[in-house]
Amino acid sequence: MTSITLAPIRGISGNVFLPGSKSLSNRGLLLSSLARGTTTLTNLLRSDDTSHMVSALRQLGTSINISDNGTHAEVTGKGGLFEAPVKKQFYLGNAGTAIRPLTCVLGLMKGVFEIDGDEYMRERPIEHLVDALEQLGAEIHYLERHGCPPLRIVGDQIKGGKVIIPGNISSQFLTSLLMSLPLASQGSTIEVIGEQVSKPYLDITLGIMEQFGVTASHEDYQMFQVPGGQQYQSPGSYLIEGDASSASYFFGAAAIAGSVRVMGLGEDSVQGDLAFIDVMERMGARVIRNSDWIEVHKGLLRGLDVDLNHIPDAAMTVATVALFAEGSTTIRNIYNWRVKETDRMHAMATGLRKLGATVETGDDYITIDPPEEIKAVDIDTFGDHRVAMSFSLAALGNQPIQINDPECTHKTFPDYFKVLDSISS
Repeated sequence: MTSITLAPIRGISGNVFLPGSKSLSNRGLLLSSLARGTTTLTNLLRSDDTSHMVSALRQLGTSINISDNGTHAEVTGKGGLFEAPVKKQFYLGNAGTAIRPLTCVLGLMKGVFEIDGDEYMRERPIEHLVDALEQLGAEIHYLERHGCPPLRIVGDQIKGGKVIIPGNISSQFLTSLLMSLPLASQGSTIEVIGEQVSKPYLDITLGIMEQFGVTASHEDYQMFQVPGGQQYQSPGSYLIEGDASSASYFFGAAAIAGSVRVMGLGEDSVQGDLAFIDVMERMGARVIRNSDWIEVHKGLLRGLDVDLNHIPDAAMTVATVALFAEGSTTIRNIYNWRVKETDRMHAMATGLRKLGATVETGDDYITIDPPEEIKAVDIDTFGDHRVAMSFSLAALGNQPIQINDPECTHKTFPDYFKVLDSISS
């Protein structure tokens, strides 16, 4: 396993230009491929996750021309569901934003398909999505471990109907249903049991669906109505915002030790993770908002008790910033940390304790009491890009920090450590 050792960072200063949002990139690629017409995607994220989506869509017969720098794509849509390709086995690595919606789309198509991922994906639960599809008539078989990929999908069984799905696990399951069910022949009703997590991600989904000419409605995120027999239409061009989740690391670093301006992400962003800057403000940082950029400046940080169910990815950055705050920080309502790329509750607690913090975890919360001094340690990332990027901020504690398997950041931000170094002193 490779590693990178981050030298102690004394300060943060500069401008950052963000790669495109992973969530918007993979949604945009899929909907462009299903739409009638040709779509130009700009500021596309170039990463492992988007590469897996592009490969799968090309396998399904979509023409996707990508620029040399990987940030522009011209996608010629199929104008509806794909025809079954010759090769019916799909490999999606650890890309949850690819494997989940494609599972739904394959369930609508004629043919028998297999869908799989890497060793980490094979541990990520997909049972709630499979259960939802089976309620709609799908025939899906687990090929190895029950509840996880790989799957065999017997397609063309879903016509629409009523489905009940728990809301406390992942918004990606509901997003996958919302994007695929408009293509079913009949309308669908989705009932969410319990509180729906990560609601801002659903707003992203419904917003991009609308831009591609398809509608769905909801009642307080608990009941969704999806008319069937719809067709996606190309909007011609679609600009992908800078990734707000990735921005959180630079905002967090600035809140601790300097200032940063993030370009290409403004106060009117559709991404829920922008709410991270509100948390930084509450902790004591100074934030300046603009339509085209956002600045964060360091402040005297204080711990807080906060519910971050709406921004679980950025909540990991809050946990690392808590190392530099005065007093305890408790992050609540984050059960779905446990069902992400790895068990993030375990990964974050392990790293924070190694750095010297006193940590308490429960089923859906973590409490962090910062150390007097951060220790020089090596951090295991468990193959999780957000674990790696979150713990990079520990280098602001005047000690070298070794990050194991730094290549896992290629999932969403291949140049992350270079960009961090460019604004570090």
